[in-house]
Amino acid sequence: MAIPDFQTLMLPVLRACAAGEARTADLVERLAESFHLTAEERAALLPSGRQTTFANRTHWAIAYLGKAGLVERTRRAHYQVTARGRQVLVAPPERIDIRFLGQFPEFQTFRETGDREEDAPIISAASDESPVLTPDEIMRRAQRQLEEALADELLQRIWSGTPQFFESLVVRLLVAMGYGGSVTDVSKALVGGPGDGGIDGVIDQDALGLDRVYVQAKRYAEDRTIGAGAIRDFFGGLDIKKATKGVFVTSSSFTKDATQTADLLGKRIVLIDGPHLARLMIRFEVGCRVEEVLTIKKIDEEFFEG
Repeated sequence: MAIPDFQTLMLPVLRACAAGEARTADLVERLAESFHLTAEERAALLPSGRQTTFANRTHWAIAYLGKAGLVERTRRAHYQVTARGRQVLVAPPERIDIRFLGQFPEFQTFRETGDREEDAPIISAASDESPVLTPDEIMRRAQRQLEEALADELLQRIWSGTPQFFESLVVRLLVAMGYGGSVTDVSKALVGGPGDGGIDGVIDQDALGLDRVYVQAKRYAEDRTIGAGAIRDFFGGLDIKKATKGVFVTSSSFTKDATQTADLLGKRIVLIDGPHLARLMIRFEVGCRVEEVLTIKKIDEEFFEG
């Protein structure tokens, strides 16, 4: 089954805490078993790579129950049900969710505090627009949406540029990714022109130039694809240079035959299409920059244990 959302976990968490003081890690393990999660589902990590998705959602379920006064923290990473929580369990609803928690004054105050934040009413969004998402999941979704819009804009700019600019962009990107050990002037890596053999750029992988990556860059419109013939031509150009590896970058896309041809040929040829190119540009900040950094903080348990 899919990993349950944090609201689905609220009632099971409350019941588990009613059995006695429960440690958070034990709750995560117990609930994972009760939901019959696979090993892959249990191990699935958040984009940060620092916590599993299921543990994160369990923690949010605990946090929301705490804001409603149904569970309370007894000591570090340990929780138990409150008198109010036991009263709820006398005649439990089929499901505890944010709408159910809204009947408790403490939770209403919690929501109103979030709604008054000037820039980002996360609690309101979590309860009304995306009921299955935790607040940090909402932020990650918003980040993905912003990056998707940015990727589209980057491609629009590329399509309106010149082929020469595109070749320069590709070399700049590879240098930003850590290639081009001896490249101090991007223009020196550009070798495209008459008789170039299909090679637009040559980048050293190390400062001494002992290993090189050969590049072909094709700025094509979105509806124009790269076929297998272009891949074979690039392979021939690599063969002339006695090269073992190459990168073929386009602002459009590759046909299925082109992808299969690249896999079957006897040299390592990496294909980068428009969407992949835009993602790499965002990741390595080529053609874009950081506008704002949002920092997510959490309680320092060790500070309060001293």
